[in-house]
Amino acid sequence: MIYLDSAATSLHKPPQVAKAVAAAIEGLGNPARGAHGAALEAGRRVYDTRRKLAALFGCPRPDHVIFTCNVTEALNIAIYGLLGPGDRAVTTDLEHNSVLRPLYDLAERGLELDVVPADRQGRVDYADFERLIRPGTKAVICTHASNLTGNSLELTRISEIAHSRGALLIVDAAQTAGALPIHMGEMGIDVLCFTGHKGLMGPQGTGGLCLRPGVELRPLKRGGSGVHSYDPHQPMDYPTRLEAGTLNAHGIAGLSAALDYISVAGRESLYSREHARMQAFYEGVRQIPGVTVYGDFTQSLRAGIVCLNVGELDAALAADLLATDYDIAVRAGAHCAPRMHRALGTQDRGAVRFSFSPFTTPQEVELAIEAVKALAAQ
Repeated sequence: MIYLDSAATSLHKPPQVAKAVAAAIEGLGNPARGAHGAALEAGRRVYDTRRKLAALFGCPRPDHVIFTCNVTEALNIAIYGLLGPGDRAVTTDLEHNSVLRPLYDLAERGLELDVVPADRQGRVDYADFERLIRPGTKAVICTHASNLTGNSLELTRISEIAHSRGALLIVDAAQTAGALPIHMGEMGIDVLCFTGHKGLMGPQGTGGLCLRPGVELRPLKRGGSGVHSYDPHQPMDYPTRLEAGTLNAHGIAGLSAALDYISVAGRESLYSREHARMQAFYEGVRQIPGVTVYGDFTQSLRAGIVCLNVGELDAALAADLLATDYDIAVRAGAHCAPRMHRALGTQDRGAVRFSFSPFTTPQEVELAIEAVKALAAQ
């Protein structure tokens, strides 16, 4: 199978990731839930992974790296932990439902919400951020790169506008963590939400958020923490404040191994390979008669995604034909990005998303181009 669905999850992972998970299942106890060797080793592994993530993302304190089961949970913790009825927030058309649905829920209960629009290629006008982020806005919540077009946003530019009006910046880095450069301090990110199973190449069931010191979030969940057991309230120290219940230490061990791989291989080198495969595919399909490609490919930094439609062919049918006739795995449909599809004009039939990884080969790219040509010729 030619796997071109890395924006959904990384299928090809460094072999040491699976080995680390297997070893953790056999040897790790419950972190912060005992003083015996297995529990202590689990606690050390969890802290070491916090430290690696803090270094990767420019988070000043490892104890401000919070583990979650995925980026959706991280975004829910950030959004519900900061915003409430009577507050004001700004988001964009590029967002995934992991951002939109919590915001819509809060809007039904009194949150004032404004949305930065996107054009037919999924691009934003930064003057709209200037217009919509007004004094009194509590937070701007935006993706680093669209999961549909791959277009990236200039986070430093957005954070400067937000901070000048007293607003915080919450970033959804689902499609960029481990691929594009991210430094919370240099980019002015107050809360960074990430998943472990995409660009970070870790196991599913891992993710988290990184907090700038001074950012205070209300706990989304309350429960066991391993400390202050007689206190009726959730402990307020980070990371315990936002980590009720047993952590996925087995998955975190796999994520730790993936971070080691990225450190040795070099994030820049890995992204360069991914970007080259994406660009080669784009150049190969963009002028095929009947093929419409969506997104801004003039950007030097973007997610490794090419989204397209073939003639009048339904997107779901195109994906089925790619799978059954060419053994190519892609993603078709709405991609949990309804506002982006409405901006592109693809809400009725969806689109076909090809997404690449550092492990995609040039030969696989060529075969995918030929498959799109064959579909267009039908």
